[in-house]
Amino acid sequence: MRNDEALTVDDVAEILQVGRNTVYALKDKGELGSYKVGRKLRFTYADVQAYIARSKAAPTAGPATAPASRERFVICGQDIILDVLSNYVAQTGIESLRAYIGSYDALADLYKDRVQVASSHLWDGETGEYNVPYVRKLLPGVAVVVVNLTYRMQGFYVAKGNPKNLRTWEDLLRPGVRLVNREKGAGSRVLLDEHVRLLGAEPSFIEGYGTETQSHIAVASSVARGRGDVAVGSEKIARQVEGIDFVPLQKERYDLVVKRENFDSRPVQAMMGVLESGLLREEFAGLGGYDTSDMGRIVWIG
Repeated sequence: MRNDEALTVDDVAEILQVGRNTVYALKDKGELGSYKVGRKLRFTYADVQAYIARSKAAPTAGPATAPASRERFVICGQDIILDVLSNYVAQTGIESLRAYIGSYDALADLYKDRVQVASSHLWDGETGEYNVPYVRKLLPGVAVVVVNLTYRMQGFYVAKGNPKNLRTWEDLLRPGVRLVNREKGAGSRVLLDEHVRLLGAEPSFIEGYGTETQSHIAVASSVARGRGDVAVGSEKIARQVEGIDFVPLQKERYDLVVKRENFDSRPVQAMMGVLESGLLREEFAGLGGYDTSDMGRIVWIG
């Protein structure tokens, strides 16, 4: 995707994994650059990337005029399910903010108390486990609670008909296969890196490995436009982008991580109440691409 390529409100909403109203709000507050073509609002990919970069640099930033009496609560991660969860928490009277960064950086920010909830879908190739091995390493000496949010299917985005017949991780090492990669720290990037490592290969062998893109929708769109042959991402996005097929490879567990010292706090208990109420489960169970059967279940305490 070129930096000067024109993006619609819907394109930006998909890249940031937020609703259309959030995109308009970011534009109105001057946080996201935009321009008009006639009556049509447009954005450049460079402006969207700049906003993401600023969010990473200051993940806890919120409205300067927020009432001091309200508790500030930051949920970290990129899936749109987190936006809906944040909105439900906000309805309980808690100022619920979002930080749109990948799983690795989210856990690091939780360790540094920059956020209160980190989402994670990091797979460890040695144990076959999700999230817990990374929690142990990235939050050393910190007692945490890991709560399931959902399960998602990860796999390959390929062109319609899968013309290069890409079915396995090893297929990525074939000559002439061009990858569109995620940024360092994204769960999909870690999944790819772990499988390449287990194959005993060097990532540099994969053409396009150094091409980094910030979201599932962006890599899927790049494959659809012929700028790469394959990308790794979730099934849900494949249903939203025309011109691609999805090759399922691995079911992932997508969890929320909070510090145990904060688990009984009002904001975290409000979040747990939303997860256990069934409202979020019902809303996403029918959308496809989500398995919400374990939503709200505590999967690990350490």
